[in-house]
Amino acid sequence: MKYVYPAIFTKEEKGYSILFPDFEGCFTCGDTLEDGIMMAEDVLAFTLYAYERDNKEIPLPSNHTQLTVAANEFVNYIACDTIEYRRKYNTKAVKKTLSIPEWLNEAATRAGINCSAVLQEALKEKLGY
Repeated sequence: MKYVYPAIFTKEEKGYSILFPDFEGCFTCGDTLEDGIMMAEDVLAFTLYAYERDNKEIPLPSNHTQLTVAANEFVNYIACDTIEYRRKYNTKAVKKTLSIPEWLNEAATRAGINCSAVLQEALKEKLGY
């Protein structure tokens, strides 16, 4: 799930403040331009992840030419990947109950196979991750 949205960067006395006009309450800041871009990627991914998780309708990105900015502001597009964000921050283990034939369980145990790890690998492969 990759997204690109315009962000308005405002030059402050120390660093930058950044806001995303397409999302209410989606803003951040950075000490440098590079820091601001990294922080903007993070807050955008967090916001979009919350929209996906809550099944909220994700707005289309604004056209940067229709955004009004002051003399100390500029528009920059920020890209993020919510799948990468989930992999990084949503790592809590979830217990799943599943059933396999007894003979298969015995064979896996004898072979020292971690069924949880195998399931994770298979799901990632099946989902293309």
